[in-house]
Amino acid sequence: MFRLTRFLEELVRPTPARRREPSGPVVIWNLIRRCNLNCIHCYSLSADVDFPGELTTEEVFRVMEDLHAFGVPVLILSGGEPLLRPDIFAISRRAKALGFYLGLSTNGALIDAPTADRIAEVGYDYVGVSLDGIGAVHDRFRRQEGAYARSLAGMRLLRDRGVKVGLRFTLTERNVESFAPLLDLVEEERIDKFYLSHLVYSGRGRRYRKDDAAHATTRAVMDELIERAWRHVREGRPSEFVTGNNDADGVYFLRWAEKRFPEKAAHLRAHLEAWGGNASGVAIANIDNLGNVHPDTFWWHHGLGNVKERPFSAIWRDLSDPVLAGLRRRPRAIAGRCGRCREFAICGGNTRIRALRTCGDPFAEDPGCYLTDAELGLEGEETARAAA
Repeated sequence: MFRLTRFLEELVRPTPARRREPSGPVVIWNLIRRCNLNCIHCYSLSADVDFPGELTTEEVFRVMEDLHAFGVPVLILSGGEPLLRPDIFAISRRAKALGFYLGLSTNGALIDAPTADRIAEVGYDYVGVSLDGIGAVHDRFRRQEGAYARSLAGMRLLRDRGVKVGLRFTLTERNVESFAPLLDLVEEERIDKFYLSHLVYSGRGRRYRKDDAAHATTRAVMDELIERAWRHVREGRPSEFVTGNNDADGVYFLRWAEKRFPEKAAHLRAHLEAWGGNASGVAIANIDNLGNVHPDTFWWHHGLGNVKERPFSAIWRDLSDPVLAGLRRRPRAIAGRCGRCREFAICGGNTRIRALRTCGDPFAEDPGCYLTDAELGLEGEETARAAA
C-alpha cells in the first residue's frame, strides 16, 4: 500500500527516514467466501451460497492465538462478505482482546442501524467499504440494483457512530468517470479515507483485464489524486489518501515532487526507498476461507500451506516454496524492464501477480507500470544496445 498522504506530509512536517521492519506480516483473512453480491472483478469468485470446509469459530480462535504470538500487528477480516458469518462479532471481539489493529473489509450493503451499533461496539480500528462508482455505475459492477444506496447508507451509519470509515475504489476504463465524483463524495460525506486500487488480474478480474485503465488514464487519475490529497494536507484536513496494487505510484509521486518541490526530492526519495514498494509475501499475507495461506489476496491459485494442518507461523517461516523465497529475496530478481529500472529500490518490482497472469512468470516485468522509459532512467537503452 502506498500511503500518499503520509508522504505528502513529509513536505510540511519532515521526519527522519527509516526502514520499518514489522514484527510480523499484516494478515488479510477471508473468513468466508459467501457474499450477498456478485461483483464482476471479485478476486475470490464469491457467490451467495455456502462454501464447505471453512474454519470453525474455535479453529479461527486457535489461529489468532498463533498470529498474535508470531507478532502479527494487523488483522483485516474480509470475505466474501464477512458480516455473513454468524460469529463475526465474536471473532472480532477476541481479536481486539488480543491487541490486534483490527480492520473490517465489507461491501457495506448489509449495514443497517443495529449492525452499525454492533460494529461500533466492537471497536474496529478501521472499516473499509468498496464503491465502484456513483449510483448505477456501482450497481452495474456489483450486479445488484440498489447496492450503491445501501452501501452509502451503511457508511453514513458508521460515520455517525464515530467509526473510522474508508471508501475503496478499483479503477478501470469502465468506471473512471466516477473517480472525481467519488473524491467529491469523500469530502461531502466526511469519509476518513480514500483508497484507490489498481486492477489486479485475479479471480473474475482476469476476465476484465482488457478493461484495466490505460496508462494515460492512470496518469491522469494519479495527477488528480495527488493534487486533491495535497490540498487536504495544506488545509490541515484529517483525511487520508492511499493507493494499492501498483507500487509504481511511489515513483510517479516522486516525479511530481521533483517538479513542484525539487529541494525536498532527496528527502522524499529516502522515505520512499525506506518504504520499498511491493510487500507481497514479506509484510503482507493472506489466509483464505479454507485456511490456505497465500503471499497476498490475489494468489489464491498458489498455496503455501494450511493453518488446519500447520501453524501460520511455521508456514510463513518455511522458504522451501520457490515463489515465497523469490518474493523474500532482497533485492528481488525481476526480469525485463522492471529489473533494469533505476527506481527499483522504490517500488520493489511492483505487483508480481500481474506479471504472472500476463507473462506466465511471477518474476517477469509488471505490465502495469505506467511510467515512461525516460521517467525511469531507461531512455536510450534500445539505441545503446543497437549500436553495440
